[in-house]
Amino acid sequence: MSGSLRPLAAVCQVTATPDKEANFSACKQLVEEAKQRGASMVFLPEGFDYIGSSREETLALSESLAGDTISRYTQLARKLELWLSLGGFHERGHDWEADRRIYNSHVIINDRGDIVSVYRKSHLFDVELPEKGVSLKESAFTIPGPSLVAPVQTPIGKVGLGICYDLRFPELSVALQRHGAEILTYPSAFTVATGAAHWEVLLRARAIETQCFVLAAAQVGRHHEKRSSYGHALAVDPWGEVLGDCGREKPGLVLVEVDLGKVRSTRRNMPVQQHRRDDAFYRSLPQT
Repeated sequence: MSGSLRPLAAVCQVTATPDKEANFSACKQLVEEAKQRGASMVFLPEGFDYIGSSREETLALSESLAGDTISRYTQLARKLELWLSLGGFHERGHDWEADRRIYNSHVIINDRGDIVSVYRKSHLFDVELPEKGVSLKESAFTIPGPSLVAPVQTPIGKVGLGICYDLRFPELSVALQRHGAEILTYPSAFTVATGAAHWEVLLRARAIETQCFVLAAAQVGRHHEKRSSYGHALAVDPWGEVLGDCGREKPGLVLVEVDLGKVRSTRRNMPVQQHRRDDAFYRSLPQT
């Protein structure tokens, strides 16, 4: 166990496949390692449950929040007395029997095994980059979430929830910061091409503009013959400094000390939020 007086967060990197049992076993090992090393909260990436090789497989493997996968994680959190951020669960939609569509859901579980928050991804990744070999249309089977959710009070601080593509929308991070977020989290499965170009710079930008810690669990490596992910699960402090990076080679985790004093001092010394003009000012450009 760590002797640190400040809480530790574990930011994880995994290589999910269509094999749900193997994925759970791999994630469980990381969670148990994080607990042994003194973590108070563990962050798993988007698609921690599985990454399907087709639309049909993705839908067939999906579950409700009351299903076996989330039940196993609630039991694990309770057993280890550990908070979990499950960063992108394939949740069957409310009209599943009628439309066979799912949500991409970020589930927070407390150390008693209770689900305390569910955020459903609001920006869906519909992108065609033929020159980079990227072609994904998340909206073909995923329902956009209806709203943001309030930041969650956890043992490491107040956590604002996003998922992957949400990272590209600074309005979301600013809204969460205004509602008290001290930590932003963007569990992801970034493509190799977009990750190499944009991943670190976007995460650091979100940290700098909100003066929050940013924790981003990630998928890494080859999931199946059709898809690979960039890796580099990252932790960034409120000044934009990278505190931990899991690299691009294999699954693993980084432990990060979350010093909320850094949030307070950064905001005090450079009071960006106090200098922000009201919303009307930013809408004051003439229409064209």
